[in-house]
Amino acid sequence: MSSSLQERIHVANVAVHRFEAKYYELLHPEVYGKQEQKRITAVLKKIDALIEDNTKKALDCGAGTGNLTGKLLSMGYYVTAVDISAEMCAILQKRYAAYIENKKLTVINSPIEEVTCGKGEFDLIACYSVLHHLPDYASVLQQLAAFLKKGGVLYVDHEASPFYWTAEPKMAAHIVKHVYFHSASAINAFHLGFMGLRVPSLDYTYSDYWHKKEHPLNHELIKSVFEKENFAYFKRVDYHLNGTWLFNPIFYLYKRICKPEMSFWIAKK
Repeated sequence: MSSSLQERIHVANVAVHRFEAKYYELLHPEVYGKQEQKRITAVLKKIDALIEDNTKKALDCGAGTGNLTGKLLSMGYYVTAVDISAEMCAILQKRYAAYIENKKLTVINSPIEEVTCGKGEFDLIACYSVLHHLPDYASVLQQLAAFLKKGGVLYVDHEASPFYWTAEPKMAAHIVKHVYFHSASAINAFHLGFMGLRVPSLDYTYSDYWHKKEHPLNHELIKSVFEKENFAYFKRVDYHLNGTWLFNPIFYLYKRICKPEMSFWIAKK
């Protein structure tokens, strides 16, 4: 990837999240919906139990407005939260001001690639809905591996699974998948319209660079990083994502007959 394309991806992410920051949690039911929040909390608890000699130091990469940061703080972690968006960081700082004052939270406004931390500094490093925004996610994972201590866990979540862009082999499942994806976006548009929020169409061509059929996230490449960095254990888990605020009955049929469209990785060093 050329340096100019990498810069374009960074600039696009800053621009998109500058607009989205104020409305981010409202615009993303696939992140802040009750089911997804419950799932994230359960996964974090499992990860917490996996960490050896846990000193409760965590790095939240692409922290946004604090989706994982808040959960980690409530679990007793000292958190370093990094995000490229100044607007996201401002919301994070205001929301968790008491933790910053008590020195339990440090907020850094920076691209992840430019962050420098100590070798083996963190027990837990989390990247939720982050990799598909990065120009070179494999290099970032290698960078983060150096920041993780032996016995610590690197957690990567909310990324498209290998099945996201592939057609279902059976026609019925193919139709259900197509209908579900389109119905979810229609339901969300109706919900926002009902609330009186008029959201202009945003261009995600570069900000969500690796969330495209033309160049999807490569899970084999992610796996190869964990192998290269000699992680003791790593596993990808695929799951179905309920992406609407309002009830969508098609989701339950979709979950029953279609392959899961999302993935998360747990890698223990």
